[in-house]
Amino acid sequence: MARYTDADCRLCRREGAKLFLKGERCTSKKCAIERRPVVPGQHGTGRRKPSEYSLQLREKQKAKRAYGLLEKQFKAYYVEAERRKGVTGETMLFLLEKRLDNVVYRMGIGSSRAHSRQIVNHGHITINGKYVDIPSYQVKVGDIVAIRDSKKDSGVAKELKGAKIVMPKWVEFDTEKLVGKILEEPERSDVDLNINEQLIIELYSR
Repeated sequence: MARYTDADCRLCRREGAKLFLKGERCTSKKCAIERRPVVPGQHGTGRRKPSEYSLQLREKQKAKRAYGLLEKQFKAYYVEAERRKGVTGETMLFLLEKRLDNVVYRMGIGSSRAHSRQIVNHGHITINGKYVDIPSYQVKVGDIVAIRDSKKDSGVAKELKGAKIVMPKWVEFDTEKLVGKILEEPERSDVDLNINEQLIIELYSR
């Protein structure tokens, strides 16, 4: 599958926002947004009033890159959200939040969404006792998310032991037992990315 392989920090600079693609680096002084908050490229410092379409596109790109998805994958979430009851924009964000790789990230198991996707792909995670290696797997309320028994001696598991992790209220994770749970559905306030989902809906509704 095609995947972005250039420097992650360029994406944050392009969108003018922290997308938390590099784990701890994003909260340190090494963060590219802190050191050089301009769009990459020779025209990065130019001043041009963005069009309505440009604002919508940038918002879509910001969300897509934050969750590490390709265009076809991302649009599929919009189509599914539009099919369901409720506010389309919020429903789309909730579907993205309930991806297994994002849940692993929210629980603090992975340092970034990309790292969490790798953890899932490598078979480190189980859902209700059965191992799942599909990053896009949609978790449900009550699901038990755990580090696979055969992986509890891995470097990832050792780093988690006894760690203090700040996580949203809709998930919990015991760093001693290496077991977590989906407590409730995520709410809009749980999405800490600075995303205006209405602009994304307007773009896809054109």
